[in-house]
Amino acid sequence: MDTQRKDLSYFRLQLQELLNTSFPEKAFDTKFIDQRSSWAANAYEGAFMAGNPIEQCDEIANYILFEGLHFSRFDTVFQVVCNEFDTNMADEELRPFALKMLPICEPVFARYELTDDFAYGYEFDLLYIELTGTIAIWIEENGLQ
Repeated sequence: MDTQRKDLSYFRLQLQELLNTSFPEKAFDTKFIDQRSSWAANAYEGAFMAGNPIEQCDEIANYILFEGLHFSRFDTVFQVVCNEFDTNMADEELRPFALKMLPICEPVFARYELTDDFAYGYEFDLLYIELTGTIAIWIEENGLQ
């Protein structure tokens, strides 16, 4: 096998890394991971066999592998927690707290059309403010448990 060719495990590992970091709610969705990895591997193989440059093969496969995974709800909640509430807890508590806040913040996210480029639009600032308020209210009512 050519050293430039990539197999299913390569794509599975890439996707799993992203999901563990930015989409923890999908990190254990084996059907999603298997399907996306398989699609990406097949697309890469097809592009490679068609004689495309490696960079283009990567681009095609990554488009399929990461489609719909550019805007992360978790990363956004984590950003709010780190920026606005970091003085209230130790660094090692920030990620677990953000994970805890993710379902609490779902109703806020539901009010927005979250596209891959949402973080670059003007509505992101409104979302950020609403998330900050939601988390502040939750802390006020429940404390930092």
